[in-house]
Amino acid sequence: MNQQTTEQLLMIRPSCFYTNDQTAKNNYFQKQTDEDHISTTEKAQREFDAFVLQLRSYGVSVHVWNDSLSPQTPDALFPNNWISFHHPSTLITYPMFALNRQLEVNEGPIDFLQTKGFSFQNLIDYTSHISSGVFLEGTGSMVLDRSNYIAYCALSTRTNQKLITKFCQEMGYKAVVFSAFQTYNNQRLPIYHTNVMMSVGMDFAMVCLDAIDDQNERQALVASLSETNKTILPLTEAQIHQFAGNVLELRNGNGKRLLALSTTAFKALTGEQIEYLSDRMTIVHSPLPTIEQLGGGSARCMMAEIFI
Repeated sequence: MNQQTTEQLLMIRPSCFYTNDQTAKNNYFQKQTDEDHISTTEKAQREFDAFVLQLRSYGVSVHVWNDSLSPQTPDALFPNNWISFHHPSTLITYPMFALNRQLEVNEGPIDFLQTKGFSFQNLIDYTSHISSGVFLEGTGSMVLDRSNYIAYCALSTRTNQKLITKFCQEMGYKAVVFSAFQTYNNQRLPIYHTNVMMSVGMDFAMVCLDAIDDQNERQALVASLSETNKTILPLTEAQIHQFAGNVLELRNGNGKRLLALSTTAFKALTGEQIEYLSDRMTIVHSPLPTIEQLGGGSARCMMAEIFI
């Protein structure tokens, strides 16, 4: 059986960071700022470094690749969207929606991991689908229950049904597909990535059921989680706007369970939710305000899990 959690991560330290206008077209979590790019980059780098230090202090093995200065890729610190790793030795690269995010796909981090002793025998490349205007943004688009081979997917411009099916056929997964929405400017608009509204751990799932307007789709999701013995921790839409859904269960080298999230997300959790989680694992949180506000993503987006 596949393991659900890992103690090995790839994280990419940004060389530049600012609001990406190309992704803001359909990422309604992003906010604008009047600050210059040098200032926002320095803030993001400090937040990134502190988060890495925090994870390492709890025994997580974090492999940090420093992003290059050229080309400029302001979302490079979110590598889980363009690359994923799967047991025993599979590496997948994905087609990204934004033109400047397509530039993130490169051999640098892969070569770097190979110098650390990782070996990739099975390489799957979906990036050619960009030419057809078809996108699938990795474990942002798909929240994976790796132990039960289930991919939970909220459809959007960045999450295409055709490629979900292709991934599932090639990797032996079953897809649970639905539409998820957030209220923005008094409209119900698609949530850009599944992993901002749900997370699946070893024996629990944090999910904003209120984001799924279709009752049949909501019931199918609940049924799938229940059948795989996941305790559901419901999140409100207000909580996912504080990135409480953008969390990731990890383990350290000693097998101890950890939950990684931002301080903003931690503060958004209820006392009951914190008690449930704390009884089962150690909660590890770090402040990521600049990354969250300008990038529209949080802790989970920054971590590409390595299962090699």
